[in-house]
Amino acid sequence: MRLIYIGLIIVLASCAQVDPNRMDKVALEYHFTRQDVMIDGFNLRTYQRITNPTAPLRLYIEGDGRAWLSVDQPSPDPTPRKALGLMLAAADPFPNVAYLARPCQFNLTSSPRCETMYWTDKRFSEEIIAAMNQTLDTLLRPMTSPEIELVGYSGGAAVAVLLSARRHDVSNIRTVAGNLDIEAVNRFHRVSAMPDSLNPINVAPLLATLPQVHFTGGRDKVIPATIAEGFILRQESHCATTVSIPEASHEDGWISRWPELLAIAPTCQ
Repeated sequence: MRLIYIGLIIVLASCAQVDPNRMDKVALEYHFTRQDVMIDGFNLRTYQRITNPTAPLRLYIEGDGRAWLSVDQPSPDPTPRKALGLMLAAADPFPNVAYLARPCQFNLTSSPRCETMYWTDKRFSEEIIAAMNQTLDTLLRPMTSPEIELVGYSGGAAVAVLLSARRHDVSNIRTVAGNLDIEAVNRFHRVSAMPDSLNPINVAPLLATLPQVHFTGGRDKVIPATIAEGFILRQESHCATTVSIPEASHEDGWISRWPELLAIAPTCQ
């Protein structure tokens, strides 16, 4: 049964283009309910599967999506072609799982504040992180557990780190192909800096006692493993580690192995 379950997720994730209505059907198939949260002019898409409100919540944060069509041409809509964050959430048997899309994804036309800069140069800006932090507070209202676990994919990893640095209820972080140093990643790709965005590596020392696992792909040509390694070095911590998945690229090779990788729990040595 598990093989069929994971196989269906892989097929769904391999689709070239995401239709927001189809994603609702995917979420329903895996017993998620949809909640759109309007915060500061951003209508943020969330999906939730809550079976025990007294247990911790594990929140998955989506990647950057289709932010750019090319190195110098922004996309007209940042909704991801592969909603990998949602597929990882669907593969997680944890009692309480939630998914948080990035601002302007899925709900572009219903978000009055959405402008191109909010999924390009300002996608990690103070106003974006603040809006996502408030959305997380909204998701936590029905919960009675004081703990949150964060899982960030790609650019969602940057958001997970930046959220953790300003909260006191995050118990651990997992990242997948995570952008943990936006300046270094931009230098790697020889693209312009993002001075209006917050850089997660700058808050790395604040998370030195927070258990973390950072998964990197051996075939990832978007976010090299050196980014996670540099992030951990900045912390000077015994609570963070990297785990390399040799066959994984930036988007592929994660979903089929995710239940197995979840068994690698973030801990402090």
